[in-house]
Amino acid sequence: MAEPARPTRGYSVRTLPGFAIVALFTFVALYAPIAILVVFSFNAGTSLAIWEGFSLRWYVQAAQNEQVLDAGLRSLYLAGFSASIATVAATMAALATTRTRRFPGRTMIYALINQPLMVPEIVTAVALLIVFAAVKVWTGHTSMIYLIAAHTAFCVPFAYLPIRARLETMDNTLEVAARDLYAPPWKVFTRVTLPLMWPGIIAGLMLAFVISMDDVVITEFVKSAGQDTLPTYMLGQLRRVVTPEINAISTVILVVGAILVSLFFALTMRRR
Repeated sequence: MAEPARPTRGYSVRTLPGFAIVALFTFVALYAPIAILVVFSFNAGTSLAIWEGFSLRWYVQAAQNEQVLDAGLRSLYLAGFSASIATVAATMAALATTRTRRFPGRTMIYALINQPLMVPEIVTAVALLIVFAAVKVWTGHTSMIYLIAAHTAFCVPFAYLPIRARLETMDNTLEVAARDLYAPPWKVFTRVTLPLMWPGIIAGLMLAFVISMDDVVITEFVKSAGQDTLPTYMLGQLRRVVTPEINAISTVILVVGAILVSLFFALTMRRR
């Protein structure tokens, strides 16, 4: 009589030799520089390597720096507009590629939408520089509209991916039921599809906002004089002199990002 098969335990990567050491090294490599940056943002002296006492001096100095405030407000304005427009465009693109019948060229459209993710950012920046330079010469108009257009184009795929993923994992039973009950397409979208999409839309909006807020390369190539964002201002300061004021600004950006992520998770958990 054959012996009954013994139950096998599931494979776990934690059982591999040296896993704990590799994991610890990875976390240290990722977070130790950030921790050092945050700590030295409270340094009383001007050194980035020698601790001279605790102080909020650099936060106060950054808060009173008109250039920092101007660049920060411009970054928020740019990221807010670009992320909003990109999220609307990404939502429509996601609906068109997931809530319609398959058609020739659908895969090509998906690839074109995600093109900025595959092409090096420097190439996109140079292409946008050439196009917008020609437009500026032709129209004689220089304003933030070029930065908004550039950031929107670059942020669309970042907003598109979580929205499309949300649509693909949604059960369309409720949408089919609403159509069977003779609900018009617009009412099906606003009453059924859109409420179920909200977590993906918010995720796409937040991701696009962070990408736009953090961008340096495209902004550096497209911006005109007097249109520095916070990242490009920090880059310019680093080229001149490095002080803990840059650490303080970076820490504030880090805290704001952490708050946004925490709010997003709280919202999605409540939504579930």
